[in-house]
Amino acid sequence: MHHTIPLFPLSQGLFPDGMLSLQIFEVRYLDLIKRCQQQQLPFGVAWIKEGSEVQVPGQVPSLHSVGCMAHIREFEQLQPTFYRVVCQGGLRFELHDVQPGPYGVWQGSVSYLPQDPEVELPASLQAHADRLGKVIASAQKQGVIDKLPIFAPYLLDQCGWLANRYAEALPITAEPKLKLLSEQDPLKRMQEVSLLLQELE
Repeated sequence: MHHTIPLFPLSQGLFPDGMLSLQIFEVRYLDLIKRCQQQQLPFGVAWIKEGSEVQVPGQVPSLHSVGCMAHIREFEQLQPTFYRVVCQGGLRFELHDVQPGPYGVWQGSVSYLPQDPEVELPASLQAHADRLGKVIASAQKQGVIDKLPIFAPYLLDQCGWLANRYAEALPITAEPKLKLLSEQDPLKRMQEVSLLLQELE
């Protein structure tokens, strides 16, 4: 089943339960974000393949086929035409078609991908949970947990959640990140993350 959703194209996308901070000043997005905030509706974050985050007249951005819904968790209006929002990643989606919409906001025809099933982290990958657990514990101890770009609860024993936190933080290009985002088996995604971490060490 296809759904039509408003799209927010970004060069760096979002993962389920991930944190996305945005500064909104373009007229088309001021209206979108205000409506989403008032009606408690999510919007879709699509990864840009070619094109610009800022609107260019006559240019249709080329978008990757997998994205993630964003739910507004914090909303701050700093000026009449400047908002700061913090969003949390929701369901992933496959993008089938893009059409222009009201105020220049792109509309996507999407089908939602299922939420990750709960898959416990195997002992062979436990070191990755321990590493992130130390970062979280250290931030809590220093009283700076609110500065860490990770939402509680911290599901360190779950393959999907842990893989997503590493995937969004890894210093790699969009292509391998999108491959991780579209992987529907949480254990396979975590194993891919582990291989990428080994390559980076």
